[in-house]
Amino acid sequence: MPIFLDTGKIAEIEKYMKMGIISGVTTNPTILLKDGVTGGMEGIKERSIQIAKLIHPYPLSVEVTTNEKEKMVEQAKAFSQWSDNIVVKITIHGPNGEMENLEVIHELETKHNVRVNVTAMMSAQQCLIAALAGASYVSLFGGRVNNMGYNCIDEIKKTRQLIDVLNLKAKIIIGSTREVLNVIEWLVAGAHIVTVVPNLIEGMIVHPYSKETVQQFLRDAARAEQLLNQ
Repeated sequence: MPIFLDTGKIAEIEKYMKMGIISGVTTNPTILLKDGVTGGMEGIKERSIQIAKLIHPYPLSVEVTTNEKEKMVEQAKAFSQWSDNIVVKITIHGPNGEMENLEVIHELETKHNVRVNVTAMMSAQQCLIAALAGASYVSLFGGRVNNMGYNCIDEIKKTRQLIDVLNLKAKIIIGSTREVLNVIEWLVAGAHIVTVVPNLIEGMIVHPYSKETVQQFLRDAARAEQLLNQ
């Protein structure tokens, strides 16, 4: 299924899991802090294990909190032990363009059997490089790409074509979703997965004309019942 939920809230995840419409969850330190996680790494670990258990066997992406090469490897290996459906998020490069992250991605995938979601990417070129390094998932930030003045659909199409032609294992996740329209557009363009916040899923489901129609059905049904009871 093509929709991941971008949240750290248990109640939100339970709600959409019961509907059967999500097949994974993505988080990062910013999301977890915003959603009330406290207690530092122990708090992140506790909430992550909760979510992983709730959505199992679907994947949960948890992000490392450092950009030091050895510590990224150490953290990623530790995170992957929390549950067998944990995927570790690593950014495509460091805060100043450091490229050791690609070594980390390759090492984790090929030597430690840790699935990696490479994140913070803005172009097909970056996604291709991450996929070549062995990433299980490549995350393109669609909304941010659009905010830079060009359409991320072009980047999605190029990325999907390259992954298919080169027979790479990576799945394309599109994040930074800003509008309900983005979800369908990006999936049609070739994304395997779009990750969305809960209010966007609600926007996909609830349509004003559908509400009007349901209300009309119920009014007519009530009138029909009254007539039968006369």
